[in-house]
Amino acid sequence: MSVTDSTHTSELAARAKEITERELVTYSERTKGSQAATERARKVLPAGVPSSFQAYDPHPIVVKHAAGAHMVDVDGNEYVDYDMGFGALFAGHMHPAVRKAVEAQFDHGTLYVTPCELDAEVAELLGERYGFPMWRPTNSGTEATMDAIRLARGVTKREKLVKVEGGYHGHHDEVMISNKPVIADAGPADAPFSIPQSAGITQGTIDDVIVIPYNDAPALERALASREVACFIVEPVMENIGICLPEPGYLEAVREICDKYGTLLIFDEVKTGLTAGFGGATKQLGVTPDLVTLAKSMGGGFPVGAFGGKAEYMDLITTGEVLHLGTYNGNPLVMAAAKATLTEACTRENIEAAIALNHRLVEACQKIIDDNDLPAHTVAFGAKGCITWSKDPVRNYRDYKATDFDLAFAQWMHGINRGILLPPGLDEQWLISVMHTEADAMRYADVFAEFVAELTA
Repeated sequence: MSVTDSTHTSELAARAKEITERELVTYSERTKGSQAATERARKVLPAGVPSSFQAYDPHPIVVKHAAGAHMVDVDGNEYVDYDMGFGALFAGHMHPAVRKAVEAQFDHGTLYVTPCELDAEVAELLGERYGFPMWRPTNSGTEATMDAIRLARGVTKREKLVKVEGGYHGHHDEVMISNKPVIADAGPADAPFSIPQSAGITQGTIDDVIVIPYNDAPALERALASREVACFIVEPVMENIGICLPEPGYLEAVREICDKYGTLLIFDEVKTGLTAGFGGATKQLGVTPDLVTLAKSMGGGFPVGAFGGKAEYMDLITTGEVLHLGTYNGNPLVMAAAKATLTEACTRENIEAAIALNHRLVEACQKIIDDNDLPAHTVAFGAKGCITWSKDPVRNYRDYKATDFDLAFAQWMHGINRGILLPPGLDEQWLISVMHTEADAMRYADVFAEFVAELTA
């Protein structure tokens, strides 16, 4: 970095701190109702939230109403929602087709705990879209990845698994390893340590999980060489560190290495399954895994997931060798929502339109970055995008941790006070749903331009 670049960066950092301090005061003033609701909740809910990732300082936004691409908090503040349920609402809030289907199902019951015709109908739709013949429904992405890993172990008769550093695959013990490790404790970049992300995870579980960097095929081969690994579970495009794209040839090499050592390849498409394009990242990137997991946007706002794969592997469930259980699996209410999502809301045409709109937004943001010579860049995949505060592309978790989080937080605080609702963790991405209008999408670019004007003043 040149002296000029260093000076410029220092000036931006100082200005970002000023903006953050001012916006924190504004945030506290305009969200007093959210603060009061959070304080009440903390008396009965740990951290005041139903899920740990919903907690953030100084307090989370507490929502009263949502429709389409918009949300309103308990203080009456309105937002364009770019979080969209951490990517779960590609269909938007209360999509008319999803709402109609769910309302109709109420007349026939919400839970049978016996099969219904909708189960097979949704599985057929998933098979047509993703190319796998056999599927099982779950209630979440966490369940989908948990069940896929168990199936892989049943198929291979092996116990170990491999995941990438910084990759998130739900909250069951085996994948809560090295999700967001502290770099000082994480070991060598090319051979990271397995770091539990929570107390309560057994040492045996930790020992069964091998962690490798993303975009590093040789590291995968070293991990599989012992022929003790049941599966490699990976997001084909990492979306727990902004958006981290696979380098050319990486996924193809992953496929070859897994085949070489008899390890099943699981693509976690919980985030990308609908938003990446018709057929998910699997179809868009041209590499086929052995098993795939879905959730989030698949349900149109209802809690549902699924895992599917080759018949020879899924047949272990048919024979009873591998058990897959769940009282709420395939319940008719969420299956009705999933069917409407797949056939009416997130159609090929609607997906393509949302992706095109997202690309226009990304281009607008990149122009602002280029015009102001900012140490940042945009990344897009499907209907998702993000601004990463680094001039250099992010190819793995270590790269991501080297980006400028102070600038990212300043942008987040500035945006939320102007009705731009982004995921709070700075490690997610925006989603343009099928219900975002042109004005909804480009509002983000307008507010980003305002932030940059203040940052560079």
